[in-house]
Amino acid sequence: MKIIITGKNVSLTDAIKERINSKLSKLDKFFTNETTATVTLKKENGKDVSEINIPVKGNLLRVSERQDNLFSAIDTATDKLERQIRKYRTKIRDNKIHTIMKNIAEGGFSEEKIDEEPAEIRIVKKKQLLLKPMDDEEACMQLDMIDHSFFIYENTNGKICVAYKRGDGNFGIIEPDIE
Repeated sequence: MKIIITGKNVSLTDAIKERINSKLSKLDKFFTNETTATVTLKKENGKDVSEINIPVKGNLLRVSERQDNLFSAIDTATDKLERQIRKYRTKIRDNKIHTIMKNIAEGGFSEEKIDEEPAEIRIVKKKQLLLKPMDDEEACMQLDMIDHSFFIYENTNGKICVAYKRGDGNFGIIEPDIE
């Protein structure tokens, strides 16, 4: 695996680079030599942030960790990434087993490779909601009151928008650009 390390407001020392390389080298068994991991280290609001992005067959494995210490942010981010990879691989494996068993039951058999099978997406809950027109500030207040990570609403221009909580404690608004 190729590792690209960048720093924003952080000096990249040899110790930091060595720590990243040693932690990510444990994950080499999951990737090919052509896979590129992008590690971004930065300082935000007095905290050290470690972000790791790895593109994998049309998907993106991404983790971000914010800590008081840069080394603990790197350690926690790589641990999260390993759990995410194992979960992703388990979903693919389980989906492959399900496909094989289904084909056997139907009298056929599939020799497809495991990496060609998409992970099964399970929808466990569906909600309907009545959208009430409101301005962005009111939507953020509603979001804060319900203590969720996002809130869907109709803005005063009649567009369906999403208010969300950011990692820094502030709010963001996603508004569609419909022409």
